[in-house]
Amino acid sequence: MRFALIDNKRVEAQPKQQGICPICSQSVIAKCGDKKVWHWAHRSIKACDSWWEPETEWHRNWKNYYPSDWQETVLFDGQTGEKHIADVKTIHSLVIEFQHSAIKPEERISREKFYKNMIWVVDGTRLKRDYPRFHKGMENFRRTNQQGVFYVNFPEGVFSKIWLNSSVPVIFDFSTTEQNEIRNTLWCLLPQKDITQAIVVGFKRNDLVQITHNRGQLFMESQKQKTPPRPAQIKIKRRESTHYLHKGKWVKRKRF
Repeated sequence: MRFALIDNKRVEAQPKQQGICPICSQSVIAKCGDKKVWHWAHRSIKACDSWWEPETEWHRNWKNYYPSDWQETVLFDGQTGEKHIADVKTIHSLVIEFQHSAIKPEERISREKFYKNMIWVVDGTRLKRDYPRFHKGMENFRRTNQQGVFYVNFPEGVFSKIWLNSSVPVIFDFSTTEQNEIRNTLWCLLPQKDITQAIVVGFKRNDLVQITHNRGQLFMESQKQKTPPRPAQIKIKRRESTHYLHKGKWVKRKRF
C-alpha cells in the first residue's frame, strides 16, 4: 500500500511512521527497507481488502504515470457493503488494475464484476515461459485492415489461459531493459466471443497513458461488434508484407 492516513491526509510511507488504512481503518506501519519499495503494511491483513497483494517496483512505476489522487482509490458498493482499493481510477471512471502476482479465475471474475469499467495491465515477465510462448505465437498473427490490429488463431497457445475468458481488455507488458520492438510494445487481448480466435492490438506505453488520461474507454467503438475495434489515438508504424519477424525484430525480405 502506497498511501495511509495520518491526520486524515493521504501520506506515503516514511521511516518509523504509523498510519491508518483508508479501507479498514486499522493501524498500518511504514516499511522502509532497502530491498522493497517503501510501503505501508498491516499488522494483520485478515480484516482488510482480500484482493490486496504485495506491491513491486513494477507496480509503482506504472502507478507513477498517473496523478497521486487517482491512485489507490477506495471503491464502495452501497448494496453489498463490499469495499476494495483500485490501483488507479481515472477522472473518467476507468479502473486500471496492475497485476504481477498469480490470480485465481474466481478473483479475476469478481474484480471485473465489481469494477465494471476496467482494464488489466499484466506483468508478462513474471514467468520465464510467458514471453517465449507469446513470441512463438506471433507467427500466427494475421493482419487486419487496421493498423496495429491482428487476428490470432488458437490464442491459448499465445497467452496464459487465466486471461482468455476475461470480459475486459487485458494488456500484457513484456518490457525489459532489452531493446526489442516486440517487448517494448504493449499487447492488448480483447474480450473473446470465439475461443478459437482472438483480436490483439499492439501499441506503445505512452499511447496507453495518454488514452487513459483523456477518455474513459480504451477503444472508440464497441467491443461487441464483429469487426475489430478501432484503436483510439494509437499510432503504430505499419510493416508492409516486405518485412517478417525474426528474433523479435522486423527484418526486410531479400528480393531475388
